[in-house]
Amino acid sequence: MPAEYLKKANKTAESDANYVRDTVQAILNEIEAGGDAAAKKYADKFDRYDGNIVLTADEIAQAGEKVSTKLKDDIRFAYDNIRRFAEAQKATIGDTQMEIVPGLIAGQKSIPCTAAGCYAPGGRYSHIASAMMTVTTAKVAGCKHVIACSPPRPEIGIHPAIIYTADLCGADTILALGGVQGIAAMAFGLFGLPKADILVGPGNQFVAEAKRILFGRVGIDMFAGPTDSLVIADESSDPDIVAADLVGQAEHGYNSPVWLVTSHRPLAERVMELVPGLIDALPELNSQNAAAAWRDYAEVILCDDREQMAATADAYAPEHLTVQAADLDWWLERLQCYGSLFLGEETTVAFGDKASGTNHVLPTSGAARYTGGLSVHKFMKIVTWQRATRDGAKPVAEATARISRLEGMEGHARTADIRLAKYFPGENFDLSAAD
Repeated sequence: MPAEYLKKANKTAESDANYVRDTVQAILNEIEAGGDAAAKKYADKFDRYDGNIVLTADEIAQAGEKVSTKLKDDIRFAYDNIRRFAEAQKATIGDTQMEIVPGLIAGQKSIPCTAAGCYAPGGRYSHIASAMMTVTTAKVAGCKHVIACSPPRPEIGIHPAIIYTADLCGADTILALGGVQGIAAMAFGLFGLPKADILVGPGNQFVAEAKRILFGRVGIDMFAGPTDSLVIADESSDPDIVAADLVGQAEHGYNSPVWLVTSHRPLAERVMELVPGLIDALPELNSQNAAAAWRDYAEVILCDDREQMAATADAYAPEHLTVQAADLDWWLERLQCYGSLFLGEETTVAFGDKASGTNHVLPTSGAARYTGGLSVHKFMKIVTWQRATRDGAKPVAEATARISRLEGMEGHARTADIRLAKYFPGENFDLSAAD
């Protein structure tokens, strides 16, 4: 039977795309033309901050002194986990070469990007974890210059914990800039910085649009939409934990979808009973976000069996996918489309968001169908090379000439012809177009 929706979303995550795109494009154009002065103008307008944009060593040290020992210990714990996992990922990438045919050798080489721009949101919340996830991963990948950029609070500056974290994780430069002006400064190489080869990190719709517009001129981690989460649960699940996990992710924002997929109607009904009370118990702003997300975007889907549950989850391709069901190994093998997977009630999305080691910069809006999240691989170029002896080049040149002529690429064909004529004078080759 088709899956049954016990709760159906009445909205989809959308923004006023035209307004955002036009606004961001105008700001980027002005900053590219006006350089540092234009970026400072927007910093004054939007950040309402007139301190140093490039933080000095003294400012970084002073910020560290404002962070409690306990918080430093927590940050170091999370940083160590993230770094170790990134190092393990990097170890899976290796240079290689092989002899394709006798005399023709081709190889693969991994080269890190030279400069990476890492954005860490810092408006209402101090996104310490975003600084860890982006800066640490870029440094482990081997980027020579890593820029950390975070919006300053009006007349105050970047939260000291973000500064401390970015410095601990290895940022070479820390910029006190928010929004589009921060993205532009990294992309255009303002304030004496190298131009970023890649821009990574979460942000609001204006930050996301700036990255989208600049994509191609620079690399980006991914096109980002509102964060989303899906929980798979069966009759063995704890409804209190399931409800808490859904609410915990709904607090991200008013348009952050959360979905429950289950084969057990009593569990679904109990979760739906619990969620409103959990939302009401949150601090006011968190409660407002979660209430709107639950009301307008959340769905509860009842399936016949675990195969239908898995197929439903794959169709949604969620950013975060939690499985609280029996036989976790089956789910690990079966599930195909997700940004990051959390198996069993002993782990939760918040662990991955903050401290367990896997990256929290993940594909949203169904992009997990074709991509994973941020990793050291994103900061590394996998390039190829080749070399050949003259004998090794001979059969390749013959095939290239014939294929090129069939395609109408005569100039290509002649680059093969000239080598055959030089290396094998007097030999006759049939280099006409292949049939």
